[in-house]
Amino acid sequence: MRKEIKLLTLMVFMLAGAITMEAQDKVGATLEADIVNQYIWRGQDLGNTALQPTLGINYKGLSLEAWGSVGLTDSSDAKEFDLTLSYTIGGLNFGVSDYWFSDGLDPQGRYFKYDAHGTNHLFEGFVGYDFGVASVAWYTNFAGADGVNKKGKRAYSSYFEVAAPFKLATCDWQATAGAVPYSTDYYGTSGFAVINLALRATKEIKVTNSFSIPIFGEVVGNPCSQKAYLVFGLTLRP
Repeated sequence: MRKEIKLLTLMVFMLAGAITMEAQDKVGATLEADIVNQYIWRGQDLGNTALQPTLGINYKGLSLEAWGSVGLTDSSDAKEFDLTLSYTIGGLNFGVSDYWFSDGLDPQGRYFKYDAHGTNHLFEGFVGYDFGVASVAWYTNFAGADGVNKKGKRAYSSYFEVAAPFKLATCDWQATAGAVPYSTDYYGTSGFAVINLALRATKEIKVTNSFSIPIFGEVVGNPCSQKAYLVFGLTLRP
């Protein structure tokens, strides 16, 4: 696991070096926060009402993003802090994510504990391609607090999805279908299973001539767990 962490650290330094060497080129930034009535991720219920901030920088297709989630109404909801390093060229996008949860194998919730059998971190690699009319993506856990398969061995839990954006009436829409290819208790599956069928609508609400608030609603179904959710949220940007 230490090799994977060293690789992630090296990629972060490469991003910092690229930005420093080409300081004259424009560096983009992301600063925003979502407020959602419930935290639903890949068809799974991860908590109640939450604040989910994002802070990121990007440069020539390379981006580093920090994302978090903290419950607003239920103190038992786990806190989450994720780091994602990715690169986009044309329609191709790939990268690695480090997910950390306050609940997990380490009951003290220590962020800087990376013991393979006692960490609350989970490392995931991903690759995707955007064809314009639709996009496809594949995600695989490769280190950290992953789930196990039917034999009790590391599952290298994976998830893939297809998403298609479209416009209807005054909203931007996206339809998503996601599935797990094989057994893992990380997603609660015993084999191939569809776990995420979602339809999301987004609309900008104009407040002033220079300020608007995006709001979104999403219907999510998980055929595997037989659960369904209705999510509403809004995004705050400076």
